[in-house]
Amino acid sequence: MKDLRELTKTPHREKLIPDCVDLINAEVKSKTGFSGAAVKAAFAIVKAIKPRILEDSVDSLLDDFGDAMQPFYERYQADGNVGTLADYLTARGPEVAEALLTITDRRAGRSSNKTLVKAYHKLRPKGLNHVEQAMPGIGRVLDRHIPAL
Repeated sequence: MKDLRELTKTPHREKLIPDCVDLINAEVKSKTGFSGAAVKAAFAIVKAIKPRILEDSVDSLLDDFGDAMQPFYERYQADGNVGTLADYLTARGPEVAEALLTITDRRAGRSSNKTLVKAYHKLRPKGLNHVEQAMPGIGRVLDRHIPAL
């Protein structure tokens, strides 16, 4: 049985991080309406403060995300790998999103950067919805990298 957490280790990590950053940028760009404008504005502020924030954040969170995603991947494998992992995760969107947001909530609670924490807390109420919407993309990124394990 494959272990998804292996993707967080070298050499897989170096290939996974840029794909995750591309996914985040695409998700932010796809947002529309008032909440989309808020997301885009918050990201613009954060990127202005720290231009490599996405790369650094993904790198910093990747191990915890791997740990959070492993139980879902184990269930997917136990269910016989029916369909794609993207489909499997999307069908369990709220549960998977909550598992991932628990990690970022914990990190925000420990952060000393008040500007980033403020931006996070502004976005967090809609966070579950945004992460659920990203679930097909998260799954596709993983589907693309898992064969290398």
